Amino acid sequence: MSINEDQPIRFSPLHRLQWEEAQQKYVILYPEGMVELNQSSAEILKCCDGTKNLAQIVAELELKFAATGLMNDISAFLDVALNHGWIKQ
Repeated sequence: MSINEDQPIRFSPLHRLQWEEAQQKYVILYPEGMVELNQSSAEILKCCDGTKNLAQIVAELELKFAATGLMNDISAFLDVALNHGWIKQ
């Protein structure tokens, strides 16, 4: 399964994205366990609020980090997130 570029992306209501002080990083919590995230992954997931599609998320992050050319990396991560059920469309 891969991201539909035109549809808004939202974080799954079955998971919770939160800062874990003990690990000093964001994690995804779900009934079966926890996934530790690196900073880039957490920033991408924080943008998945159900109002933005892929291009809007990429534009927001490129502006936030004064970077360009992030589409392939963000798209690849979101495909993984979609396949794990962390995000929905």
